[in-house]
Amino acid sequence: MTDPTPAYGQYCPISRALDVLGERWSLLILRDLFLGTTRFNDLARGLPGLSRSLLAKRLRQFERAGLLDKIGPDHLLTEAGRDLQPILFGLGAWGARWSFGAPRQDELDAALLVWWMHQRLDTTALPGRRQVLLIRFTDDIRRFWIVIEAGIPSVCETDPGYPVDITVVADVAGLYEVWLGRMPLTHAQRTGRVHFHGPPGLTRRMPTILQLSPIAGAVREATAPAARAS
Repeated sequence: MTDPTPAYGQYCPISRALDVLGERWSLLILRDLFLGTTRFNDLARGLPGLSRSLLAKRLRQFERAGLLDKIGPDHLLTEAGRDLQPILFGLGAWGARWSFGAPRQDELDAALLVWWMHQRLDTTALPGRRQVLLIRFTDDIRRFWIVIEAGIPSVCETDPGYPVDITVVADVAGLYEVWLGRMPLTHAQRTGRVHFHGPPGLTRRMPTILQLSPIAGAVREATAPAARAS
């Protein structure tokens, strides 16, 4: 079935690229593919505003354009798809410098933040076969558990029934700003925006365990001059 969206009709590499990448959600799907998400259900969970039918359509478009291969249940980037990574993260660096500020209320999704965070945990710093992190927000009644089994984390929105090793207490905006590099974790802890509760030997490891967003470095760099000026 052909895509009803018309091409730009210009013989130009930029217009040809936009024929493939210029539609809504396309770049965010690629962002999640770059971060290692390959399964359809996981992509859908990380893009909660995107319908499953549109996600399937975009993935088919990427496959036809040679950006990814579908191998079994996995959507794997091809060489052409991987070549877009510096372009996409360059766009993120531009956004961090010129269009990124304090979060708006409609951008704060606690469930999505926990989903993103669980994909960036350094579980090598945790002892034992199973560890459980409880994420408790001070301004959202929901609770989230990250269960790490043999080094592999998964998110639960109902109590999995295991003892909790570390509890993370934070407001949603504060934890977003830490994870995205706008607020240093040490500052968030000092000002009471983020707390870790549990055995000291584990809580001391949390700055290592909790790896930040891949774009956090660009956000930190973009906000550093403002921080120095204040």
